[in-house]
Amino acid sequence: MAAISGTFTLFLSLLVEAIPFLLAGVLLSSALLLFVNEERLIRRLPTQPLLGALAGGILGFLFPVCECGNVPVARRLIAKRAPIAVAVGFLLAAPTINPVVIWSTWIAFRDRPEIIFLRVAMSLAVAVILGCLFGLQKDITPFLQPQVKATLFAAQEAAWSPVPTGTFLLGDRQPLVSYLKPNRWRLFLENSLGELRELGGLLVLGSAIAAIVQIWLPRDFILTLGRGPISSVVAMLLLAGLVSICSTVDAFFALSFSSAFTSGSLLAFLVFGPTIDLKSIGLMLTVFNRQAVFYLFFLTAQLVFLGCVLVNLHWY
Repeated sequence: MAAISGTFTLFLSLLVEAIPFLLAGVLLSSALLLFVNEERLIRRLPTQPLLGALAGGILGFLFPVCECGNVPVARRLIAKRAPIAVAVGFLLAAPTINPVVIWSTWIAFRDRPEIIFLRVAMSLAVAVILGCLFGLQKDITPFLQPQVKATLFAAQEAAWSPVPTGTFLLGDRQPLVSYLKPNRWRLFLENSLGELRELGGLLVLGSAIAAIVQIWLPRDFILTLGRGPISSVVAMLLLAGLVSICSTVDAFFALSFSSAFTSGSLLAFLVFGPTIDLKSIGLMLTVFNRQAVFYLFFLTAQLVFLGCVLVNLHWY
């Protein structure tokens, strides 16, 4: 009975602490539909792969969306003929390098500022490296889904084609509402409600998993797994992919493991989870083909694993 009570208490504490950041992220990402001029922004983006990938990563500050909202935005960037390095850089970095996520990470790890810095730095490094690799390709169309290729040759279709929304678990396809002024507030409301429906359910699921793992798994097993410089990173990479928790609140999830797991493994969860998880893979497949998504998954996992193991071995 005590275990059940402890699980429920931990679950509620995680949920209550994370909900305000989820609301902030949803409202900010929806507000972009009202105030950001896409066409003007895209015309100013650099075409050189390195600079383009870096610019795409930094765009997260202008487009503060989590890993559920970054794919539709990246798809629109590609449809508007933005450099592919920019789109990939944004796709991988935006869920982490945005003000809401940085703020929530600071609230969760305010006594460990190195976690905040390393999360941002490692996420940007991964995004820039993969953005450059894709940007160096002479022809990116073989990696795109047919419906995305079509938008490259039809500007009108690109502006009105269905943009996949939702998550891997709660997926649907909704037509993108016109950006005419009378419809913008309606678009803001619909986008906010849709993201709350999708992300709120995943937040509840992630909080429940965190509480169950903390209370019900044997403490000795957690400590043994969490203190290994390599095993802890592998465990948190797997957990990040399976839990699929929103990046605006994942810092609180990771915080619940901070007493048992290494700093490198916490970084693995905080960097890899927002980039590649079950729901984001499903969404990426609406833009890229399976080969491109596999490259993104495999290369991201490798880079994060190496970086986090180095953190464990040399800094902590």
